[in-house]
Amino acid sequence: MRIADNVVGLVGRTPLVRLNRVTEGAYGTVAAKLESYNPAGSVK
Repeated sequence: MRIADNVVGLVGRTPLVRLNRVTEGAYGTVAAKLESYNPAGSVK
């Protein structure tokens, strides 16, 4: 796990998780953005 020096270092680096089970047998990649890990709490 990466440790940031400050909150500014975390902005713009919201992690994504690949949803493999949801897209099984489909073409392409679907990912979920984990906004709860975003220090600014941005929800889109």
